Amino acid sequence: MARATKVFLARNNGREREEKGTGGLLTGHYAGAVAAIEMLEHLIKTHAGKPLERFFRKLCADIRLDRRQLRNVMTVLGFQESTVRDTGAWMAEKLARTKLGFSNGKTVGLRLVESLEILQLGITGKRLLWRAMSAAIKSSPVLQQSDFTALERRAMKQLERVEAKRLEAARATFGAA
Repeated sequence: MARATKVFLARNNGREREEKGTGGLLTGHYAGAVAAIEMLEHLIKTHAGKPLERFFRKLCADIRLDRRQLRNVMTVLGFQESTVRDTGAWMAEKLARTKLGFSNGKTVGLRLVESLEILQLGITGKRLLWRAMSAAIKSSPVLQQSDFTALERRAMKQLERVEAKRLEAARATFGAA
């Protein structure tokens, strides 16, 4: 293979898979969870002592559970987390935080709305991943160890909770404008 098109393969049950395919998709979602947790930890600190702190702590705990489940799926499929992607996700979260600015004064509401929208995007992607894995479950015995339908339902509940907070923040922010 030419150097530019070389792919990494992972072995699982005697079958080879391209790392750019399934493994790349899974490690990308794992890295997204890393970024979401970083963002949530920042939001927890930003809203310490306020009702939103509890909301963000619960969401962070949920996303940590989902990340653990994803890691388990990756393991049974023969893939490992990608340090490069995880580091990239960590850096992207820091850049997003810079783009969002510092949450103080008049911009705190707008920054909260934007942060909740970013979290919604990630949770939507996770929900779609769980749905895709559920669709593939019949063709892969190792996937049958996970209840992807329940994971998708949990992601939908997370989306509902985040959307409720986003709309609440939008009313407070844009209603005061």
